Amino acid sequence: MQVWFTEDQVPGLRISCQVTKVLHQEKTPFQRLAMLETGVFGRMLTLDDIIQTTERDEFVYHEMIAHVPLSAHPNPRRVLIIGGGDGGTMREVLRHPGVSECHLVEIDERVVAISRQYLPSLASAMDDPRGKVIIADGIKHVKDYRDYYDLVIVDSTDPIGPAVGLFSVEFYSDVFRALKEDGLCVAQTESPFYNTDLVPAIFGRIRASFPITRLYLGVVPTYPGGLWSFTAGSKKYDPSVPVRPAPDGLRYYSPDVHRAAFVLPPYVQQVISPPGPRPVVGP
Repeated sequence: MQVWFTEDQVPGLRISCQVTKVLHQEKTPFQRLAMLETGVFGRMLTLDDIIQTTERDEFVYHEMIAHVPLSAHPNPRRVLIIGGGDGGTMREVLRHPGVSECHLVEIDERVVAISRQYLPSLASAMDDPRGKVIIADGIKHVKDYRDYYDLVIVDSTDPIGPAVGLFSVEFYSDVFRALKEDGLCVAQTESPFYNTDLVPAIFGRIRASFPITRLYLGVVPTYPGGLWSFTAGSKKYDPSVPVRPAPDGLRYYSPDVHRAAFVLPPYVQQVISPPGPRPVVGP
């Protein structure tokens, strides 16, 4: 008998993966958590029946959400990750030797514990002395900091359940205040193909707080549509321009990929651009 995991990605669209073994499943105080062994993607972490990360394609997402802002800032030393309890983003952040302090704030301690147990290739950086895992609400955490972080990475789940508040105008205003005068923020901002209402809404909320706002893209096969968006908000530096070398051993990110990720197809540009005046048509 074959066992399949199926995610209802958007109305009318599903993705299914054959499961060779259910390694763990539980209902945490916040969500349904499962760790699955799959034939195609290796180990897969799901929350509320939505794919969060897999061993095979996690490097794309984690490299792009971490190295783009880290390479655009000339001297990032203090980094905050909100969410990201699997540890993959922290792993990428701590590849940069100049980072002296990395806080990972995850609301669900079970995500951290299960990732440590079943995804050691992602979670091993949690033992780095420069890193600190804090089990807390990221929304409340940023309210307690002012002018402290060089970079805030919002590595959240979809805007449902405990993550809803991570997509609000108030939250991005608090992130702005938690950053130093030249700080950057990056958030994962969903599919520009399917989430055509959500993407511009989030982009607009970040733009309301940050003077420089840029959207960029990466290809994550297990996410809806494959093409995924990230939005960077910056107080000073242009996020599309890498100013520091990338760490060795990366599989997706490079300075050329960095620059290219900000070159948006016309349809994506239209998604985030407010409609302008109708063109004047001559006689």
